[in-house]
Amino acid sequence: MKTRTYLFALVSIFALGAVVCAQGADPLAPPRPGFSFPKKETLTYSVDWRVFPAGEAVIHFDTKGNREHITANAYTIGAINLLLHVNDHFESSFNRKRGCSYDFDKQTVEGRRQFDSTLQLDYAQSKSIMNQKNMVSGQTKRVESPIPGCLTDLLSGIFYAASQPLVIGHNFVMPVADAQRTVAVTMKVEGYEQVRTPLGTFKTIRVQPTADAGVVKNRGNIWIWYTDDKRHLPVQMRARLFWGTITFQLTGDQNN
Repeated sequence: MKTRTYLFALVSIFALGAVVCAQGADPLAPPRPGFSFPKKETLTYSVDWRVFPAGEAVIHFDTKGNREHITANAYTIGAINLLLHVNDHFESSFNRKRGCSYDFDKQTVEGRRQFDSTLQLDYAQSKSIMNQKNMVSGQTKRVESPIPGCLTDLLSGIFYAASQPLVIGHNFVMPVADAQRTVAVTMKVEGYEQVRTPLGTFKTIRVQPTADAGVVKNRGNIWIWYTDDKRHLPVQMRARLFWGTITFQLTGDQNN
Protein backbone atom coordinates (compact mmCIF):
# COMPACT_ATOMS: atom_id res chain seq x y z
CA MET A 1 0.00 0.00 0.00
CA LYS A 2 1.32 3.41 -0.93
CA THR A 3 1.62 6.32 1.45
CA ARG A 4 -1.04 9.04 1.17
CA THR A 5 -3.46 6.48 -0.32
CA TYR A 6 -5.03 4.92 2.75
CA LEU A 7 -7.42 6.62 5.19
CA PHE A 8 -6.79 9.97 3.54
CA ALA A 9 -9.23 8.65 0.89
CA LEU A 10 -11.95 9.67 3.35
CA VAL A 11 -11.44 13.35 2.58
CA SER A 12 -9.98 13.05 -0.90
CA ILE A 13 -12.99 11.04 -2.05
CA PHE A 14 -14.33 14.08 -3.90
CA ALA A 15 -10.98 15.37 -5.10
CA LEU A 16 -10.49 12.22 -7.18
CA GLY A 17 -13.53 13.18 -9.22
CA ALA A 18 -12.67 16.81 -9.63
CA VAL A 19 -11.87 19.12 -12.50
CA VAL A 20 -10.69 22.69 -12.26
CA CYS A 21 -13.59 25.07 -11.69
CA ALA A 22 -13.86 28.33 -13.58
CA GLN A 23 -14.11 31.55 -11.63
CA GLY A 24 -17.60 32.11 -13.03
CA ALA A 25 -18.96 28.81 -11.71
CA ASP A 26 -22.19 28.74 -9.76
CA PRO A 27 -21.77 29.01 -5.97
CA LEU A 28 -22.79 26.27 -3.57
CA ALA A 29 -26.55 25.66 -3.51
CA PRO A 30 -28.16 25.91 -0.03
CA PRO A 31 -29.51 22.79 1.70
CA ARG A 32 -32.94 21.63 0.58
CA PRO A 33 -35.95 22.97 2.53
CA GLY A 34 -36.55 21.06 5.76
CA PHE A 35 -33.06 19.54 5.91
CA SER A 36 -30.99 20.05 9.05
CA PHE A 37 -27.42 19.03 9.76
CA PRO A 38 -26.96 17.09 13.03
CA LYS A 39 -26.48 19.27 16.11
CA LYS A 40 -24.49 16.55 17.86
CA GLU A 41 -23.60 13.15 16.44
CA THR A 42 -20.74 10.63 16.29
CA LEU A 43 -20.38 8.28 13.32
CA THR A 44 -17.94 5.36 13.37
CA TYR A 45 -16.79 3.52 10.25
CA SER A 46 -14.79 0.34 9.80
CA VAL A 47 -12.25 0.50 6.98
CA ASP A 48 -11.27 -2.45 4.80
CA TRP A 49 -8.49 -2.54 2.24
CA ARG A 50 -9.28 -5.24 -0.31
CA VAL A 51 -10.43 -8.06 2.00
CA PHE A 52 -8.40 -7.05 5.06
CA PRO A 53 -9.59 -5.06 8.12
CA ALA A 54 -7.39 -2.00 7.91
CA GLY A 55 -8.60 0.72 10.24
CA GLU A 56 -11.31 2.84 11.76
CA ALA A 57 -12.63 6.35 11.17
CA VAL A 58 -14.61 8.35 13.75
CA ILE A 59 -16.48 11.50 12.71
CA HIS A 60 -18.02 13.88 15.23
CA PHE A 61 -20.51 16.72 14.63
CA ASP A 62 -21.10 19.63 16.96
CA THR A 63 -22.77 23.02 16.59
CA LYS A 64 -22.43 26.53 17.92
CA GLY A 65 -24.97 29.00 16.61
CA ASN A 66 -25.13 28.77 12.83
CA ARG A 67 -21.74 27.05 12.60
CA GLU A 68 -21.38 23.28 12.16
CA HIS A 69 -18.07 21.78 13.27
CA ILE A 70 -16.83 18.39 12.05
CA THR A 71 -13.84 16.46 13.38
CA ALA A 72 -12.62 13.21 11.86
CA ASN A 73 -9.96 10.83 13.15
CA ALA A 74 -8.69 7.90 11.10
CA TYR A 75 -6.10 5.32 12.05
CA THR A 76 -4.79 1.91 11.02
CA ILE A 77 -5.20 -1.31 12.98
CA GLY A 78 -3.79 -4.84 13.00
CA ALA A 79 -1.35 -6.07 10.37
CA ILE A 80 -1.92 -3.03 8.14
CA ASN A 81 -0.70 -0.82 10.97
CA LEU A 82 2.61 -2.72 10.94
CA LEU A 83 2.98 -2.12 7.19
CA LEU A 84 1.97 1.55 7.27
CA HIS A 85 1.12 3.42 10.45
CA VAL A 86 -1.60 6.01 9.83
CA ASN A 87 -3.06 8.45 12.34
CA ASP A 88 -4.86 11.34 10.65
CA HIS A 89 -6.94 14.16 12.14
CA PHE A 90 -9.22 16.47 10.13
CA GLU A 91 -11.42 19.41 11.11
CA SER A 92 -13.78 21.61 9.15
CA SER A 93 -16.57 24.06 9.86
CA PHE A 94 -19.34 25.50 7.73
CA ASN A 95 -22.52 27.58 7.86
CA ARG A 96 -25.51 25.37 8.71
CA LYS A 97 -27.95 27.45 6.65
CA ARG A 98 -25.87 27.92 3.50
CA GLY A 99 -23.29 25.11 3.63
CA CYS A 100 -20.39 27.52 2.97
CA SER A 101 -17.16 26.24 4.54
CA TYR A 102 -15.08 28.49 6.78
CA ASP A 103 -11.97 26.33 7.15
CA PHE A 104 -10.46 22.88 6.71
CA ASP A 105 -7.48 21.71 8.79
CA LYS A 106 -5.61 18.42 8.72
CA GLN A 107 -2.77 16.74 10.57
CA THR A 108 -1.55 13.64 8.77
CA VAL A 109 0.80 10.95 10.00
CA GLU A 110 1.17 8.33 7.28
CA GLY A 111 4.36 6.36 7.67
CA ARG A 112 7.27 8.78 7.26
CA ARG A 113 4.98 11.41 5.79
CA GLN A 114 3.84 13.94 8.41
CA PHE A 115 2.13 17.22 7.53
CA ASP A 116 0.14 19.90 9.33
CA SER A 117 -1.97 22.22 7.17
CA THR A 118 -4.76 24.77 7.49
CA LEU A 119 -7.08 26.11 4.81
CA GLN A 120 -9.10 29.27 5.47
CA LEU A 121 -11.78 30.65 3.15
CA ASP A 122 -11.95 34.44 3.16
CA TYR A 123 -15.15 35.30 1.31
CA ALA A 124 -14.76 39.03 1.96
CA GLN A 125 -11.52 39.00 -0.06
CA SER A 126 -12.61 36.18 -2.42
CA LYS A 127 -9.59 34.03 -1.66
CA SER A 128 -8.45 30.90 0.14
CA ILE A 129 -5.31 30.80 2.28
CA MET A 130 -3.44 27.54 2.77
CA ASN A 131 -0.55 27.16 5.23
CA GLN A 132 1.32 23.85 5.32
CA LYS A 133 4.25 22.55 7.36
CA ASN A 134 6.24 19.40 6.80
CA MET A 135 6.66 18.12 10.37
CA VAL A 136 9.69 16.02 9.38
CA SER A 137 11.76 18.54 7.41
CA GLY A 138 10.33 21.70 8.93
CA GLN A 139 9.64 23.20 5.49
CA THR A 140 6.60 25.49 5.23
CA LYS A 141 4.42 26.63 2.36
CA ARG A 142 1.75 29.31 1.97
CA VAL A 143 -0.62 29.46 -1.00
CA GLU A 144 -3.32 32.05 -1.69
CA SER A 145 -5.87 31.26 -4.39
CA PRO A 146 -8.94 33.09 -5.75
CA ILE A 147 -12.36 31.59 -4.95
CA PRO A 148 -15.62 32.27 -6.83
CA GLY A 149 -17.93 32.38 -3.81
CA CYS A 150 -19.60 29.96 -1.39
CA LEU A 151 -17.72 26.62 -1.38
CA THR A 152 -17.67 23.36 0.53
CA ASP A 153 -14.47 21.53 1.51
CA LEU A 154 -13.15 17.98 1.10
CA LEU A 155 -14.51 16.77 4.46
CA SER A 156 -17.75 18.75 4.76
CA GLY A 157 -18.58 18.01 1.12
CA ILE A 158 -19.34 14.36 1.88
CA PHE A 159 -22.09 15.48 4.25
CA TYR A 160 -23.12 18.61 2.37
CA ALA A 161 -24.15 16.34 -0.55
CA ALA A 162 -26.70 14.74 1.80
CA SER A 163 -28.44 18.11 2.07
CA GLN A 164 -29.30 18.11 -1.63
CA PRO A 165 -32.23 16.34 -3.31
CA LEU A 166 -30.97 12.90 -4.38
CA VAL A 167 -33.07 12.09 -7.44
CA ILE A 168 -32.18 9.09 -9.59
CA GLY A 169 -30.74 10.23 -12.90
CA HIS A 170 -30.23 13.80 -11.69
CA ASN A 171 -26.67 15.13 -11.43
CA PHE A 172 -25.57 18.14 -9.42
CA VAL A 173 -22.26 19.98 -9.19
CA MET A 174 -20.51 21.09 -6.01
CA PRO A 175 -17.71 23.68 -5.96
CA VAL A 176 -15.11 22.34 -3.51
CA ALA A 177 -12.18 24.22 -1.96
CA ASP A 178 -8.96 22.28 -2.43
CA ALA A 179 -5.53 23.30 -1.16
CA GLN A 180 -4.50 25.31 -4.21
CA ARG A 181 -7.61 25.70 -6.35
CA THR A 182 -11.38 25.38 -6.56
CA VAL A 183 -12.64 22.15 -8.09
CA ALA A 184 -16.05 21.28 -9.50
CA VAL A 185 -17.33 17.85 -8.46
CA THR A 186 -20.20 16.30 -10.38
CA MET A 187 -22.34 13.99 -8.26
CA LYS A 188 -24.16 11.37 -10.33
CA VAL A 189 -27.19 9.87 -8.55
CA GLU A 190 -27.20 6.36 -10.03
CA GLY A 191 -29.83 4.17 -8.37
CA TYR A 192 -31.30 2.43 -5.35
CA GLU A 193 -29.44 -0.36 -3.58
CA GLN A 194 -29.78 -2.35 -0.37
CA VAL A 195 -26.55 -2.24 1.64
CA ARG A 196 -25.63 -4.48 4.55
CA THR A 197 -23.28 -2.99 7.15
CA PRO A 198 -22.21 -4.12 10.64
CA LEU A 199 -24.83 -1.68 11.97
CA GLY A 200 -27.65 -3.18 9.92
CA THR A 201 -29.17 -3.31 6.44
CA PHE A 202 -30.18 -0.04 4.79
CA LYS A 203 -32.12 1.03 1.72
CA THR A 204 -29.76 3.45 0.03
CA ILE A 205 -29.23 5.75 -2.92
CA ARG A 206 -25.90 5.19 -4.68
CA VAL A 207 -24.05 8.33 -5.76
CA GLN A 208 -20.86 8.49 -7.83
CA PRO A 209 -18.56 11.53 -8.08
CA THR A 210 -17.60 11.70 -11.76
CA ALA A 211 -15.57 13.79 -14.20
CA ASP A 212 -14.97 13.74 -17.96
CA ALA A 213 -11.35 14.68 -17.34
CA GLY A 214 -8.95 15.21 -14.47
CA VAL A 215 -7.15 12.97 -12.04
CA VAL A 216 -9.92 10.39 -11.82
CA LYS A 217 -9.57 9.47 -15.49
CA ASN A 218 -8.10 5.97 -15.89
CA ARG A 219 -7.31 5.78 -12.15
CA GLY A 220 -10.41 4.46 -10.44
CA ASN A 221 -13.96 5.05 -9.26
CA ILE A 222 -15.68 6.28 -6.11
CA TRP A 223 -19.18 5.65 -4.76
CA ILE A 224 -21.12 6.81 -1.71
CA TRP A 225 -24.29 5.11 -0.45
CA TYR A 226 -26.71 7.48 1.33
CA THR A 227 -29.77 6.24 3.19
CA ASP A 228 -33.00 6.62 1.23
CA ASP A 229 -34.68 8.85 3.81
CA LYS A 230 -34.64 12.46 4.98
CA ARG A 231 -31.24 12.11 6.66
CA HIS A 232 -29.30 10.81 3.64
CA LEU A 233 -26.78 9.32 6.05
CA PRO A 234 -23.64 7.99 4.30
CA VAL A 235 -23.56 4.35 5.45
CA GLN A 236 -20.94 3.16 2.97
CA MET A 237 -18.14 4.76 0.90
CA ARG A 238 -15.87 2.98 -1.55
CA ALA A 239 -12.82 4.03 -3.56
CA ARG A 240 -11.79 1.50 -6.20
CA LEU A 241 -8.31 2.46 -7.36
CA PHE A 242 -5.65 0.73 -9.43
CA TRP A 243 -3.81 -0.51 -6.31
CA GLY A 244 -6.89 -1.88 -4.54
CA THR A 245 -10.27 -1.05 -3.04
CA ILE A 246 -10.94 0.84 0.20
CA THR A 247 -14.41 0.46 1.76
CA PHE A 248 -15.85 2.46 4.68
CA GLN A 249 -18.89 0.93 6.40
CA LEU A 250 -20.93 2.47 9.19
CA THR A 251 -20.56 0.60 12.49
CA GLY A 252 -21.79 3.21 14.99
CA ASP A 253 -24.25 6.13 15.06
CA GLN A 254 -24.61 7.93 18.40
CA ASN A 255 -26.28 11.21 19.34
CA ASN A 256 -23.39 12.49 21.44
